[in-house]
Parts: sequence; C-alpha cells; structure tokens
Amino acid sequence: MCMLGNSTRGLSPKQRHLLYRSCVVPIATYGYCLWYFDGTRNKGTMNQLKRMQRKAALWITGAFRTSPTGGLEALAGLIPVHLMLKKLATRAVYRVATLSDTHPLRSMMGKGLLKRAVPHARSAALMTPAMRGKVKSTVMEVDERVHTLTESFKPFAPEARPGDRLLDRYADHLHFDKRDPAQDRRPYLDELITKARADPLTVLAATDGSVPQSNQYQAALAAIIYRGHCELERTRYVSGRVTAPDAELNAISCAVRLAVKQANCQHIMVFTDSMGSAHRAVDPSVHSGQAFSLSVCRALQEWFAADDIRHITFVYVPSALRWDIHGEAHKYVTEFKVRVGRRRTDNSIDALCSRAVHSVLDLWSSTFQDPTY
Repeated sequence: MCMLGNSTRGLSPKQRHLLYRSCVVPIATYGYCLWYFDGTRNKGTMNQLKRMQRKAALWITGAFRTSPTGGLEALAGLIPVHLMLKKLATRAVYRVATLSDTHPLRSMMGKGLLKRAVPHARSAALMTPAMRGKVKSTVMEVDERVHTLTESFKPFAPEARPGDRLLDRYADHLHFDKRDPAQDRRPYLDELITKARADPLTVLAATDGSVPQSNQYQAALAAIIYRGHCELERTRYVSGRVTAPDAELNAISCAVRLAVKQANCQHIMVFTDSMGSAHRAVDPSVHSGQAFSLSVCRALQEWFAADDIRHITFVYVPSALRWDIHGEAHKYVTEFKVRVGRRRTDNSIDALCSRAVHSVLDLWSSTFQDPTY
C-alpha cells in the first residue's frame, strides 16, 4: 500500500479501487496455493492480508480510521480476504483440467489426472489410501475436487496449431456483422434476410440458447436451418449445467454442422444474439466450450477447402426483438424444459467458476448478519 499511499490527489474512489485490485492484490496473493488449503496454519498470513485490505479500504473511501472493517470493505467494494482466497482457490482447481497432458503439475496428481505425465516419486498416484488421508495440500484438494468438471480440453489440438488455424487459413471467408447494435436493427435485418432468401445458394441458420433461472432445469439449445422460406431442419437438445454463452456456442456449433451438409450451398448466414459466442466458435484455443469450437473449425475447414468461393456470415440479432427466424428459434428452445436427473449432469468450466463466485457472494451477504463483522 505504500506505493499507492501518495496517489490520492485527483483520483476518484473508483480509480483507487481499480489501482488496488490491479496492482496490490495480484502481488499479495501470488503463490497463495502454497499456503492456502484445508488444514494449513495460515492465521498470521491471513491477518496480514486483512490489515492490508483495511488500509486499502481507508485509502479508497477516505473514511475515519475508527470505521468498522466490514462497513469499510462494503463501501469500497472489496470482498473480504478469506472469501476472495476461497473463490480463487476453487476456480484454480478447475484450471488444472486445462493443462497439457505432459505438464509437470500432472506428475504430482492422482491416477485420473496423470494423462501422459510420468508420476513423481511423491505424487498422489503413488500414495496409499492411508497416506492420502493424512496429507494436506493444494494437490490433494485438486485431485479430490476436479472430477466435478465433466468438460475436457485439448491445448494442442491440430486445429489450434499456428498457421493451421481457421482464422489463419480462411480469414477472408469469415464475416461478422459489425453494424452498430445501438441502432434500430429490425429494418436492416429485414432487408438482409430478404436478399438472402432470394439467393438459392444461401442457407440460413437461426440459433439460440436458453439457461433457465431455476436450478431444477438444464440449459438447452436450438438450431433451425432454412433455404429461402423453406425450413430444412430443426433440432434442440439439453446442454447440462452451462452458462448462457456456452449454450449459445453449442447452438452455433450445431447449426454450422447442419448447414455445411446442405447441398448446393455457397453461403451460410448464422443469426445469433451472442456475437461473443460467434467469435469463440472459430477460436480453437483453450476456453469453456472448446470442444464445440473445435467442431466448428473442423467442419468449416473441410467446407471451405472444397470450394474457394464459400463463406459464412454471423449476424447479430437482439434477443428482445423476437425477430423472424431467430424469434422462432427462441420460442422453440424456451418451450423445451428438461429437469436435472439423478445421473451426473454435464457442466462447463465457466459454469463451475460462476457457481464458485455466486457461492462466495452469498457467504459475503450472510456475514452482514454477524454483529462482529
């Protein structure tokens, strides 16, 4: 905090908050996995971090030094240190699944996480059940909890090799509608789809994902394929416990795989309400829903290679418009309700990380009921 102590003149509380989160917190929590895990003795370290955050809250708010810590943190927008570390530790567990098969950390893990790594002499894979019950470390926590994640990743997928990526080879075949979304989209979309329907070589795809607010239901996705005014195919299915961008990405993947199979097709137009998911669909790097992105990249590479004039356009449609074919896809997917069954439900890394954040925020809200906070 000393390096920021004299930086108050001309800075708003929001800017001070940003400085603290950007410059101080990363340094203070660097390497926290080495000392923050169940069973470790870290009371002294935690007290140091709490004192640091109290000074930061005073600096951000300009409040009196006698102000209670809980109120200071709330006014400064700073989550308590122990909850922040809990959130970081939970999210870090799932990040292990994104490591390559031969990453050095995998050599310390249990048999289910070794992949192609050679087990270290002190790895969890070589421990007896009695030893595993006694040893407390971040490695043991990861080995126990990471299996909650059902998603798999390929850090070195062939589609992700530099020079062989879809955007490296066929960047001029991919188009993203960049019209200002703040303007009225309906007249523009009406004109766009009229021209597309008049072209017999253009296939239209409407996609949408739905994540119910109730935890009793699974996320769902839908894709409807058209040529002109004729509907060629429609499909919908559940996607498990995923975030809204994951469901949208899954829907785009489904639509692209169906569209490239249509005969006499030179142009595919995908109508979506999530342009972020459209960009991720052609990104083969490691991220939530990578398997769907790899599927899109693979399908489009084969489709583009067969004919040099083929291209695909992703068009943004505001969900609130309930416009034309996209409105039909929205209606089709929102009618589809499937409860979470007793069997293990698929999930994504972003969904689990989001759940960890919401869990910590709920704990923070409950601490306000404690008179000592």
